[in-house]
Amino acid sequence: MSFKNKLVLITGASSGIGRETAIEFAKLGANLILVARRKDKLKQTEDELKKYNVSISACQCDVSKKDQVKEMSETVLEKFSSVDILVNNAGFAIYGSVSDLSISDIESQMETNYFGMVYCIKNFLPSMLKKKSGHIVNVASVAASFGLPGIASYCASKFAMMGFSEGLKHELKDTGIGITVVSPIMVRTNFFDHPSFEKMPKYSPTSLDPKTVAKTILKAANSSRLEIVVPSVIRGAIWMKSTFPFFINPILGKSFKKQLDSTKQN
Repeated sequence: MSFKNKLVLITGASSGIGRETAIEFAKLGANLILVARRKDKLKQTEDELKKYNVSISACQCDVSKKDQVKEMSETVLEKFSSVDILVNNAGFAIYGSVSDLSISDIESQMETNYFGMVYCIKNFLPSMLKKKSGHIVNVASVAASFGLPGIASYCASKFAMMGFSEGLKHELKDTGIGITVVSPIMVRTNFFDHPSFEKMPKYSPTSLDPKTVAKTILKAANSSRLEIVVPSVIRGAIWMKSTFPFFINPILGKSFKKQLDSTKQN
């Protein structure tokens, strides 16, 4: 698929992976609908993209609120009738043990990371089905394959995203619509700006530049695969965990539990 004049809607588009994805699509001539909660940040991204001479629409919307997503989608579909590519990127994490997190902490992550994706798909999929074309890219994480201490609720939201995407992919067979999940390791974005991460090391030496993930999202928008892991070498770790869970799980659990315990002591 050439992205020239294609209409791409990106959630969480005001910063990090979403912003870089918008830039990469704009470079290739795609028209953009930018969706995010913060109006000021959206405006900054919109202004930055003007130099690429593509059509840009900014929509302030909290994807965790289904009424806001419905209103946003109605506005978009009234103007454009459909989108060609839907990138569900909005997401965040709150670090802490399940015993320390409040129920609202856990719910809020599921509402944005999982239900935000569901709301967007439910509102835009019918028009894709009608024209028999389109692609959905869901930005998950390697946390969709590993349940880890300290981010159990975040992992749950990404496990849910992966399961939903896999089931939907089967349903979309022969419809002309694709769906691909992009699962990166740690990325250097404002993801870790949440106060719960203040005692954590910001980034590991292996963390990714958001532009790397953005380029993978563009690849995903043309892919028939269910999941693309970034970097691809991590696919081996996922295979190891699935094949030898009795060996891998204790190692991962001990390592991440040690980090969680250290943050409680500091």
